[in-house]
Amino acid sequence: MPTIETVGICSKPNSAAAGSIVGKLLDWLRARGVSIRLDEPTAAYAGSAEGLPRDQVPQGCDLIIVLGGDGTLLSAARAIGRRGITLFAVNLGGLGFLTAITVDELYPELERAFRGEHRIAKRKLLNVEVLRGDQVVASYDALNDAVLTKSSIARMIDLDTHVDQQFVCAYKADGLIISTPTGSTAYSLSAGGPIIFPSVPAICITPICPHMLTNRPVLVPETSVVRVVSRGPDESVFLTIDGQIGTPIREHDTVICRSCNHSLNLVRPPHMMFFDVLRQKLKWGER
Repeated sequence: MPTIETVGICSKPNSAAAGSIVGKLLDWLRARGVSIRLDEPTAAYAGSAEGLPRDQVPQGCDLIIVLGGDGTLLSAARAIGRRGITLFAVNLGGLGFLTAITVDELYPELERAFRGEHRIAKRKLLNVEVLRGDQVVASYDALNDAVLTKSSIARMIDLDTHVDQQFVCAYKADGLIISTPTGSTAYSLSAGGPIIFPSVPAICITPICPHMLTNRPVLVPETSVVRVVSRGPDESVFLTIDGQIGTPIREHDTVICRSCNHSLNLVRPPHMMFFDVLRQKLKWGER
């Protein structure tokens, strides 16, 4: 990895843990001559008025430090976009499948990163487009998932789904999740989807409470294009990306999901492998 000269920091708002870390972290970085860009919550913890909107923080950065949980990481990943900047995520509590670095490991792992000895996991993104007629009206990159759900007290929604040129089925369900392997341990897992090893080149389609009990999660190749057509009335369906942003869906809109050529570069502790994370986070049995 190139020399780390500029570091961005994104923090969870209203977090006592983040507030207690920021001052010492800034001193540690400045002692190494590093330029620093702070988002607004981080600047507030530092008593500074120089905070930036989060989507501006990655500009010119070599490394982004996240202080928070998976939600803060997903927001920071969206701000990074397709820049290829490495993300260093510190878990400040909660489940945290992605934020695997603990507070106690913060400075040893930073030292390792500054020496270029850190381990990077590449997590593929999912590109999601909303097609209305012949026009693309919205486009997103998701790290976890794209979720189509009912947007009100509505009855179940109708979603015609294709994989490439093959018709899968007309789902009648509370919703549909199209997830990356990274997202397999998020909403898809709660809806009964499989856990997918992060390097497996696949896309997972998981129905949410389907009317037909035989509708089960389906894994398709990463090279597939998943097309979902909404058959419900305008705005009875809502598309959510990574649980954080999205758009209302109209009748006959097509949501197109395909694996993106870009990946998120995520620092992982050298001793923490994927099944170690599962055992720790899901409380699986130890030997």
